[in-house]
Amino acid sequence: MFYSNRNLLYLYAVLERFKDHIEKDFPELQNTTLLLACSGGLDSVVLAHLCIKIDLTIALAHCNFGLRGTESDEDQQFVQNMAGTLQAPYFVTHCDTVKYVKENKVSIQVAARELRYNWFKDLLKNKQYGYVATAHHLDDSLETFIINLSRGTGIEGLKGIPEKTGQIVRPLLPFTREEIQAFAIEEQLQWREDSSNKETKYLRNKVRHHIVPLFKEVHPTFLENFKTSQTYIKDSAAILGHHLQEVKQRLFEPYENGYKISVQELQALHPNKGYLHGLFNTYGFTAWKDISTLLNSMSGKEVTSATHRLIKDREFILLQRIMDVDTSYYEVDLMNGGVTAPVSIKIESVAKITQTGKPILYADKETLNSKLIVRKWKKGDYFHPLGLQGKKKVSKFFKDEKMDAVAKENQWLLCSGDDIVWIIGRRADDRFKVLPKTKTILKFTVAE
Repeated sequence: MFYSNRNLLYLYAVLERFKDHIEKDFPELQNTTLLLACSGGLDSVVLAHLCIKIDLTIALAHCNFGLRGTESDEDQQFVQNMAGTLQAPYFVTHCDTVKYVKENKVSIQVAARELRYNWFKDLLKNKQYGYVATAHHLDDSLETFIINLSRGTGIEGLKGIPEKTGQIVRPLLPFTREEIQAFAIEEQLQWREDSSNKETKYLRNKVRHHIVPLFKEVHPTFLENFKTSQTYIKDSAAILGHHLQEVKQRLFEPYENGYKISVQELQALHPNKGYLHGLFNTYGFTAWKDISTLLNSMSGKEVTSATHRLIKDREFILLQRIMDVDTSYYEVDLMNGGVTAPVSIKIESVAKITQTGKPILYADKETLNSKLIVRKWKKGDYFHPLGLQGKKKVSKFFKDEKMDAVAKENQWLLCSGDDIVWIIGRRADDRFKVLPKTKTILKFTVAE
């Protein structure tokens, strides 16, 4: 094919820019096999050919989601043929996307993404490839920026698509869709058009076909200006992230598989809502007004995300991962000398009471069932506190002990039948105490 001097210079510029970009920002790709996610569309086809031209070793991976009938099968055949032409290893998977949507209650887009990346992860592990490359480019990053801006995601969402995420790399991000298409045309490359990309019922397609063109019309160099602005945003986010990490190290005190944070210290941060967002958004929280209100709420109030919760406890906020509450009953056989789950307790017969303390219980063996139970407390539980007359609700005992919500949830009880023998590590029940007439003394010791 005849190339004009202008076109030759253009092709050379794109290829050289890509080569320089790989050498500078992705040198690790030069000594491994790069698994390239290839749909057969324009972007992934261009990425594959650019990689071959600069002598990267690649393999092609194609997902057939089965959503467009024969069109999906034709995409698969196209990528397979291209792999043969490029002499690259080829992998394909067929996904039951509709079934995944129903079982996981997610959108088609989310299902396709999760299925795709789960498969890539397996390929990387099983084939021992170093990285998987996707063909995201500058226009994709702009679309992501606009979508996140509309959702109020904060500075992290405005950073756009990252060039690297673990073993996922996106080497086409500096290039525009226009540059990629011009390169493909000049190189006489063939590619597949996904008809679903024209459907504006999807948010990203609405942004792509209606919003972005207006920006480009208003300012011809809009994309380049956006790339510059995004660099500043990423740098600002890095500075902010460093500062927030220092604040977290100062305020977040490890506590019960989570953290406790001083309410007074949180209230002293200004601008307060900005700090709350920066400190807690990575845990999935979005209800910032509720979190701000939580600082002045009564103890026991909480705000939850999909994975974590913030609990007000007097002068602290407790940050905890949401865990399934263990409602199991664990049997303790007195003849076996102890139990290891859910807490480790050593049981032994002793001649007399010697060492004492909260981790230790002495009990009259004859007052106990041969099999004891370890369980969590439940509403309505009561016991007879050692040394006191009468009974007391366990919830009232917790309150008097000033136990927070997390400590209450983690508290185990040692029970004989329906009766509480010991609020483990805190208080024994008077009904099972050792008396002068006791024949056999059992000593229960909680291991550290």
